[in-house]
Amino acid sequence: MKILVTGSNGFVGRNLVWNLREIRDGKNKTRPNLTITEIYGYDLESSQEELDNICQRVDFVFNLAGVNRPKDNSEFMEGNFGFASTLLDTLKKYGNKCPVMLSSSAQASLTGRFEGSVYGESKLAGENLFLDYSRETGAKVLIYRFPNLFGKWCKPRYNSAVATFCNAVANDEEFTVNDRSTELELLYIDDLIEEMLDALEGKEHRCEFDGLDVIPNADGKYCYVPTTHKETLGEIVDLLQSFKAMPETLTIPEIPKDSFAKKLYSTYLSYLPPEKMIYPLKTNIDNRGTFTELVKTLNCGQVSINISKPGITKGEHWHNSKWELFIVVSGHGLIQERRIGIDPETKKGYPVIEFEVTGDQMKAIQMLPGYTHNIINLSETQDLVTVMWANETFDPNHPDTFYEVVNREGDKKINPEKGNV
Repeated sequence: MKILVTGSNGFVGRNLVWNLREIRDGKNKTRPNLTITEIYGYDLESSQEELDNICQRVDFVFNLAGVNRPKDNSEFMEGNFGFASTLLDTLKKYGNKCPVMLSSSAQASLTGRFEGSVYGESKLAGENLFLDYSRETGAKVLIYRFPNLFGKWCKPRYNSAVATFCNAVANDEEFTVNDRSTELELLYIDDLIEEMLDALEGKEHRCEFDGLDVIPNADGKYCYVPTTHKETLGEIVDLLQSFKAMPETLTIPEIPKDSFAKKLYSTYLSYLPPEKMIYPLKTNIDNRGTFTELVKTLNCGQVSINISKPGITKGEHWHNSKWELFIVVSGHGLIQERRIGIDPETKKGYPVIEFEVTGDQMKAIQMLPGYTHNIINLSETQDLVTVMWANETFDPNHPDTFYEVVNREGDKKINPEKGNV
């Protein structure tokens, strides 16, 4: 399949072209039924001759070209309607009836706050042009009315409040929120791109519109992206401020799968300047080695790095509810665990469970609630480096950590991996 992307240097165009390339080059294997052989980009610096050459051979057109912020309102119609007309005339010139997608806008509804929008009028004119073209030629057209877009590479201080806020917060710039209660309907770039790939496979989502409301309809004359988010400006800014604090608190805010917060966090990170891509960590140091907290979450615990010097034993404590995973990534060590208390059947202490671990063969060892545990560096020369995950962040007001030696004289020892349980 040969694909033309007009407006290929714009926000949506760049994201789409890069994702098309990954499929073409076999790096993205999530679309096994999609074969892409050529990707043609067309933008302001391109010529009519180039457009002629491409339109003779292309199999699908994404028309993303348009004008958002002209110097004069008359440029809206010229940029949004004029080029669309040129594109369709060129396809007709060569009898090419391939599918053509049009990037329109919610403003084309001309309802509510968009009533009288000159930009919306130019987009509506483009839509009608495409519908007339489809009726005349029988070619398939896909008209998408996009709400507010956001994601990596979106230009700040242009036509995206989210891009402006992300850039300002990431770069410590001043910004203004006129009304925190203003609600936006937002479409994330990756969700948009997935829909564009669906469209290439003939699986676009069809609809009609009732004002700004999408009415899904398999035979609808419009198309839409199923996943959007409605958020207020206040909610967006508050999330961004919590993201900004992360290098100091080490706490990642709630970012559930497919949530707006997750998508906004990825967008925010894309605006970080080089000097903020790195930040220091607090390391606790003593004669045994070091302990460094890496990252914390509100509900899923924290990750830390523990370094033990040769011959050193760390731990020797137990927890009521907290549990941990120890993963040795470098060195040679021994992890021991023992259930606290006396076995009522044997009237003796519980056995010590031992796990010999190395960085050469990484394994995850679970520290169970109610089991005192330690980690011993068995090497005489090499540090023992362990990644530790705990199911909750450390609370100094409720540490749930109690000293108890693991290996006592006379305790039986067992090693599950050696079959002597």
